Amino acid sequence: MLDHLTTERRNEKTMRLDEMKTLEFLEVMNEEDSKVAACVRKELPQIAKAVDAIIEAKKQHGRLIYLGAGTSGRIGLLDAVECPPTFNTDPSEVVGLIAGGENAFIKAVEGAEDSLELGSEDLKRIQLTEKDVLVGIAASGRTPYVIGGLRYAAQIGAKTISLSCNKDSEIGKIADIAIEVVNGPEVLTGSTRLKAGTAQKLVCNMLSTASMVGVGKVYGNLMVDLQLTNEKLVERGKRIIMDATECTYEVAEEYLKKAHSQPKIAIVMILTNLSYEEASSRLSTAQGFVRQAI
Repeated sequence: MLDHLTTERRNEKTMRLDEMKTLEFLEVMNEEDSKVAACVRKELPQIAKAVDAIIEAKKQHGRLIYLGAGTSGRIGLLDAVECPPTFNTDPSEVVGLIAGGENAFIKAVEGAEDSLELGSEDLKRIQLTEKDVLVGIAASGRTPYVIGGLRYAAQIGAKTISLSCNKDSEIGKIADIAIEVVNGPEVLTGSTRLKAGTAQKLVCNMLSTASMVGVGKVYGNLMVDLQLTNEKLVERGKRIIMDATECTYEVAEEYLKKAHSQPKIAIVMILTNLSYEEASSRLSTAQGFVRQAI
C-alpha cells in the first residue's frame, strides 16, 4: 500500500488543478518547488556523512555507484556521466545503474523496478566490491530493485547510502546512511519526477561535487581537472589557468600546451616555475591537491 507515503498524498493546493488558469497553476508549482532546497537543508548532516564516506572510498580506489529505477535511476546516471568531463575521472569511477539497463534511460522498461534480483545482478555484473560506495535512489523508498541492490552491497561489505523522499523508508532501514528529503505531496499526485526528482538531483550534485573537492579535483572554486574535449572547453581551461595564476591569456595558452592540455599541471608549473615533469611529480606527491603542491 502507498497510502502512508508522503510522495503519494494529494496536495491540497492543487485539488482543482484542471480548473486553474495557466499562470495560477505555475505560481502554485513554483511555490512548491521553492520548498525543496529548504527540505534538502534539513538533511545536510546526513549528506555530509555520505560525502565523507565517498571520499574515504575514493582514497581506497573505490567507486561511487548510483542505483535506481525510472526518474531516480536517470538522475543517478546524469550525475555519473558528468563526472568524467568535469573532474577528469575515468568512466568506471562513478557509475550509474538503472533498472532495465541503459535503454531504460529513454524508454521505460516495465516491471524491471519490481525485481529484487535485478538490483543485485546488475551490481554483480559490474563486480561491486567492499571498497565501493552504493547510493540507492528511490523517491518512495521502497523500490524492490534498489532494495535488492542495497541488500547485496551490505552482504559483501560495501558502504551503502539511501536517498529517498519519505521518512522511515525501507531503503533507509537497510543503508548505513539514510538521506530522506521530505518535500510533501507533489502538485500532480504521485508524480515524483517533480519535487522529489529535484531534491534527488540537488543531493546527487552535492554527493559528487563535494566528494570530488575532497579528493583534490578542485582548486579554490575552479574545476582544474576538467577534460578539454572541445573548443569551448579549451577556452574554459585557459580561463581557469588565468584565474588561478593571474597570468595573461598568452601565458595560459603557452603553459597549457607545455602541460599537454592539463590545466591543473599548467597551474602548478606557473605558480612554482617548475617543469612539466617536476610539476607532475609534485602534484602526485600532493595526491592531486594543487594547494598542497604549490
